[in-house]
Amino acid sequence: MNRKIALKAQNLHKTFYHPIKASIIRGIDLTVHQGEAVAITGRSGEGKSTLLQLLGALETPCRGVLEIAEQPVTRLNKSKIRNKHIGFIFQFFHLLEDYTALENTLMPACIARRDISKGSEAYQRGQELLEHVGLTERAHFNAKLLSGGEKQRVAIARAFCNDPDIIFADEPSGNLDKETAAQIHTLLLDVARRGNKSIVIVTHDPDLAGLCHSNYILQNGLLI
Repeated sequence: MNRKIALKAQNLHKTFYHPIKASIIRGIDLTVHQGEAVAITGRSGEGKSTLLQLLGALETPCRGVLEIAEQPVTRLNKSKIRNKHIGFIFQFFHLLEDYTALENTLMPACIARRDISKGSEAYQRGQELLEHVGLTERAHFNAKLLSGGEKQRVAIARAFCNDPDIIFADEPSGNLDKETAAQIHTLLLDVARRGNKSIVIVTHDPDLAGLCHSNYILQNGLLI
């Protein structure tokens, strides 16, 4: 049985013109199937974060075609596709420090103008996600009171809030100690596996890359 395609990129290019012309991405082709975990590694400065932003529809390619959940991404629909089909996890968490763990988890639902009141479907999902990441007892703690590992757990729960098809993670453990990073790796891939979600991870960590189904190296603007 053919698996659903979560992401398909064809001939993506990205060139920056300021302060000097620099071709960063030079013809990327990538297909990610439902439930597949993909790692992208490479030297610093090769453009891994730029590629992730292109694949996650945060940046617009100069050339090429991107499909998410079998829908072509265009200038007109990319915001809607991001909100409905994509989740993001970043190295530095990007939580709202004066909001609780639960409120941070529910932020994508809030942005989508869904009901997040107590007892709503979104509220219940937020509680379930925090339970999955082991933070039930921290649900009503402000983010500024959490440890780095706990903040990244909240960031993982937040990424899954709107039940996306694909998660993009940019160095999700790069700001954590080795032991906490190993826990986050296992947790992240476990949560994705439970929901049969696809995940694309940019990382320098060979241990995390080794846990994924597929591994690519970004070199000279191409995936090898």
